[in-house]
Amino acid sequence: MILTESGGSGRPVWFTSSYSNGAGGECVECAFVGNGALVRDTKVAQAHLIAVGCEAWRSFVQTIKRGGTAPVRGC
Repeated sequence: MILTESGGSGRPVWFTSSYSNGAGGECVECAFVGNGALVRDTKVAQAHLIAVGCEAWRSFVQTIKRGGTAPVRGC
């Protein structure tokens, strides 16, 4: 996964879910990068990141918008 520059800083710009209430609930942060997205735990921002490719991210978002779940492949 290639990180693209965000605002000239070279660091990803993180955003929280619109479902996050800001009261310390379970939440993740996401950042778009050159060929996908990064996902991390809001409470442990320095922990591991999950890198997701463009097609997988698009499929994930479309599935969530439809209110469903997708079958797990390759496991």
